[in-house]
Amino acid sequence: MSVNLDRLPNGLRIVTEVMPGLESAAVGLWVNAGGRHERIEQNGIAHFLEHMAFKGTERRNALQIAEEIEDVGGYINAYTSREATAYYARVLKADVPLALDVIADIVLNPVFHSDEIEVERGVILQEIGQALDTPDDVIFDWLQEASYPGQALGRTILGPTDRVSRFARTDLSGFISEHYGPGQMVLSAAGAVDHDVIMRLAEKAFGHLPPVQLSTHDVAVFHGGERRELRALEQVHFAMALEAPCYSDPDVYTAQVYATLLGGGMSSRLFQEIREKRGLCYSIFAQAGAYADTGMMTIYAGTSAEDIAHLSDLTVDELRRVADDVSDAEVSRARAQMKAGLLMGLESPSSRAERLARLVAIWDRVPPLAETIALIDAVDRAGVAEFAAGLAGRGTAALALYGPAERAPELAKLQERLAA
Repeated sequence: MSVNLDRLPNGLRIVTEVMPGLESAAVGLWVNAGGRHERIEQNGIAHFLEHMAFKGTERRNALQIAEEIEDVGGYINAYTSREATAYYARVLKADVPLALDVIADIVLNPVFHSDEIEVERGVILQEIGQALDTPDDVIFDWLQEASYPGQALGRTILGPTDRVSRFARTDLSGFISEHYGPGQMVLSAAGAVDHDVIMRLAEKAFGHLPPVQLSTHDVAVFHGGERRELRALEQVHFAMALEAPCYSDPDVYTAQVYATLLGGGMSSRLFQEIREKRGLCYSIFAQAGAYADTGMMTIYAGTSAEDIAHLSDLTVDELRRVADDVSDAEVSRARAQMKAGLLMGLESPSSRAERLARLVAIWDRVPPLAETIALIDAVDRAGVAEFAAGLAGRGTAALALYGPAERAPELAKLQERLAA
């Protein structure tokens, strides 16, 4: 498999990877403009814009956008994260030019008809309502807010209903003018693709775009804090976060190994101790996420009102205990899980195209897969123990609770226990 990375004169980066034997391809445009690039009065606009891209262009109405891709058996979709917005499609190899043309059209030529804005506003307000009615969705937004209070990185991607209710056409076009320049974009394709063909198509579709000053955002600072929402639900939803390394921190792979052995599978410490041995929950996991300048170690569980205090204490104890008795076998198993997950995911052209785009956005290059595997393999027991000790020693955490959480310990008590 071969990776090719080029740049148009206006700054647009194009990255492709041929996957021999495939008859299909994934192609997409990743824009470095997500929730954290919004000013507070814009909160939710990046996500609103993602929706509106599919509501019609100067050449296609909403139905035609869907039909042109589905007529050839493909699919097209998009998502908004805190650091990027992505528009992507999966098609057969003969239809890659069509997919790229449609993606370019919806990103560059949306018309923002007023009636379509109102229709999609209603859809997004329904989406917000659905999220608020889904405890194991909304709990992570609250945890993010508690971790980064008063900061763009802490705000919800969907935005609050009062702001979404007021967005107008000028807000949408203004966000595009600020953030949708070629230097903020990565065009990525993987599977049955030809790099030279993609380059010609990209030049035709995006070569005319003038550069836009690269957007900036405030450096995020993990403060921690607590949000507790009491409601008569069947379970208490418990989510806790500690600061983790950013993308460029050498400890980022150590953090991921730590999260995997702590709560990444059925053999992990949290699963075995809290679910299998004690039966305190059905679902419990840990994960390490990274941003450009910070990261989050997140633990989630759902449990009963009677068991929330015990579960909270045990979770903190396991966080701290890794520093004292983590074994070589645990670290080896976690490394194997990480490598297998990475390699299995790369069997999909869609996953591979997304990985390419993310790596280019972060590093402006695509590190060889062997380099990534070597970094995972370099994580050892001593490094994990040192990382765990540092994580616990800082004692600063964020906590979100939703449901009958009256018996849950206060965050201050959990932080004292963590740092003890």
